[in-house]
Amino acid sequence: MDGTLVDTEPYWMAAETAVVSRHGGTWTHEQGLQLVGNDLLTSARIIQEQTGIPGAPEALVTEILGGVVSRVLEHGAPWRPGALRLLAALRGAGVPCALVTMSYAALADAVVQAAPTGSFEAVVTGDQVTLGKPHPEAYLTAAERLGVDVTRCVAIEDSTVGVTAALASGARTVAVPMMVPVPARDTLSRLRSLEHADVELLSRVLAGEVVDELEPSHSRH
Repeated sequence: MDGTLVDTEPYWMAAETAVVSRHGGTWTHEQGLQLVGNDLLTSARIIQEQTGIPGAPEALVTEILGGVVSRVLEHGAPWRPGALRLLAALRGAGVPCALVTMSYAALADAVVQAAPTGSFEAVVTGDQVTLGKPHPEAYLTAAERLGVDVTRCVAIEDSTVGVTAALASGARTVAVPMMVPVPARDTLSRLRSLEHADVELLSRVLAGEVVDELEPSHSRH
């Protein structure tokens, strides 16, 4: 979700900076980049380690998450280019979709409400799994909720942490990097934008083709 379908990463960084500042610390953009794709408790612990903010990491998560949710409610869900078109195309083709995010249900619900009705048949959030990304539990849970074999799924991610989780689940995986680079892997497809993704391309990826727009050859098998 964050960084893939919606460009909420600036919301997260602004909320992190505001919360750390309220607690008397400082937080930089570069430090924020370390957290992209992590589950929220891991991110909270990293913030505490680097800033000295005391207290339970769960309380820090609640405070930061509240800041992000309020920004989404105030400013709307900032959809990434091509995201709504791709969701509509998949819905039109009868392809069931699950939203898999390490954000908690409070934020995921706000984004789902902003999406066209029927975009997602399942939602898996960071507060619904025991092990966050890069563990594959979230993707395995999503496939189970959709009632499909995970090896018949295509996962779309924007971070190395997310890609690791998706590949480990057995899903075919497409990376669309935004905030941080995602290195090439033998079985990983990479696109410059969701504007380049459609049902036909995802079908090819599902069949085993690796499409890499970030490599000079653009495609390899």
